[in-house]
Amino acid sequence: MNTILSKIISRKIQISCFLYKIYLKQYSQIIFSELHLDGIPIIDIRKGSKLILGKNVRLGSRNSGYHLNMHGPVKLFADHRGAVIKVGDNTRIHGSCIHAFSRITIGKNCLIAANCQIMDASGHDLSFDDVANRINTSGSIKPVIIQDSVWLGVNTIILPGVTIGQGAVIAAGSVVVKDIPPMVLAAGNPAKVISTHKDT
Repeated sequence: MNTILSKIISRKIQISCFLYKIYLKQYSQIIFSELHLDGIPIIDIRKGSKLILGKNVRLGSRNSGYHLNMHGPVKLFADHRGAVIKVGDNTRIHGSCIHAFSRITIGKNCLIAANCQIMDASGHDLSFDDVANRINTSGSIKPVIIQDSVWLGVNTIILPGVTIGQGAVIAAGSVVVKDIPPMVLAAGNPAKVISTHKDT
């Protein structure tokens, strides 16, 4: 790309991100400081819910400069009264969706690669006794906890009620349906521990 054109586009994106942060400041339910935006995320925090972003959080929402293909911008969505999304200091989230019905907590220094899906509710009940009514159900809600220094590989899915222990790595394309202990590498669908790494 032409260097001058590239600089103009980059400057316009920087200005858009700056203005977007000013826009977010008007909402009392969105709390952040030292927020870094690469592109414009989708932040939808409804009345009665809350988003808390620690210092130096980075939300990556554009493909330019990122080594993987993102299917969309970062989406932070809390649409039920009392729902909370909390993200710790220095965490990076790229092109992923976090949808809280109740509570999703992400620790400090986490890496969340592109296209991850993190949710604390299934959306609908199984309702095998009345499948025609399934569309009217909301499913069970179980909080998600991702502890400090966790790395979620690209296209990872984190399902409700899961705790991922400090320092764990979830391999690309995994589906996490149960708790993952600290300092392990887990992979697969459903994700299982494939190696353990202790502090040295």
